[in-house]
Amino acid sequence: MTSTGDILLLPVRGDLDVASVPRVRTYLDRAIDGGCRRVILSLADTDYVDSLGMALILAYARRLAEKGGLLSLVNVGDNVYRSLAICRLVDFIPVMGRAPKPPVPALDPSVRPLWHGTMRVDETHLSAARRRLEQLLSRTDLTKDEVFDLTLAGGEALGNAVDHTCAEGVLLTVWVYPDRAVVEVTDCGSGFELDEDGEVPQGEGGDCLERGRGIKLMRMLSDSVEICHKPSGTGTMVRLVKLFTPMAATV
Repeated sequence: MTSTGDILLLPVRGDLDVASVPRVRTYLDRAIDGGCRRVILSLADTDYVDSLGMALILAYARRLAEKGGLLSLVNVGDNVYRSLAICRLVDFIPVMGRAPKPPVPALDPSVRPLWHGTMRVDETHLSAARRRLEQLLSRTDLTKDEVFDLTLAGGEALGNAVDHTCAEGVLLTVWVYPDRAVVEVTDCGSGFELDEDGEVPQGEGGDCLERGRGIKLMRMLSDSVEICHKPSGTGTMVRLVKLFTPMAATV
């Protein structure tokens, strides 16, 4: 189980059935009662979901929606997906299969952003920065759920930047292109770099462990996560990308 307060990533061990539902319900109740509003159930080890499991998914999806939150399923196998489809759960709950995410197409350097905005963030105004990020992303063609996820991913990046570096040097930038929203968080720390699929190195103490949880959640919530040294000066740049289909193209 991975949790950072606002977000819970809960792997379901084995089938989601009458035997496991009470255990899963306990974890979910504890997290939601504690203020969690984003729940990701990982079904990588699940090959069967019975009617009680379906009812649990539906009940907690509704409970979170009533609180302005979201529940989604990831690493779903084909058989489980078919069961979810028969019960019509895939119509209103985000479901992601076990196949890896396709690579995000490189941005054509000739394409200019439709707009962008930058703000400085300090540790005393993190909640205001997250609200402003959500407002900016709501102006794009991202769906409500996608705005929710990218805002949480951006919040994780901001939290890491403030927690691990000189907090007064954190900048948040939103770039919006015709097919994607890009959130960049930069800091003035010593610098940190990680390959697209690289694992966070484990050192002594909990610092790397905590950072690793945040990176794992950012990867779950975004289409692409890039972590590298800033192009100029010292510090780290985290770039989150979320693709969307422009509204005009769907008409």
